[in-house]
Amino acid sequence: MPFPVDAKFIDEAERKLGVTFPSMFRGRVMKDNGGDIEAGDDDWQLFPFFDNSDRKRIARTANDVVRETTKAREWPAFPPGAVAIASNGTGDLLVFLPKDGAPSELAPEVHRWSHEDGTTEPVADSFADLV
Repeated sequence: MPFPVDAKFIDEAERKLGVTFPSMFRGRVMKDNGGDIEAGDDDWQLFPFFDNSDRKRIARTANDVVRETTKAREWPAFPPGAVAIASNGTGDLLVFLPKDGAPSELAPEVHRWSHEDGTTEPVADSFADLV
């Protein structure tokens, strides 16, 4: 079950990844850190932001955005600068891609990344379309 997260944990993830998340996404995860969404005819589990405020939250956020993005970036075909935000449990990921000309700012569009062939396809013009 998702729970709120303090903005300082999102700020820390942004610092570690060297990116800025779209504001709609930040707003959603501040209210519900993790949880499920539907996108592209599939069910997805959002990666939470690591929250070390107590033992329970540490355990519930161990598969955080930074950890999962770091693992995904080890795949040869993972898009440069992409950030993983959700998994469908089969290896595919929902990702944000950097804005053209601004690699540290993530564009609002949500893409599905296929682990099998390394392709990305848009699934929503904005994270708001998935909420």
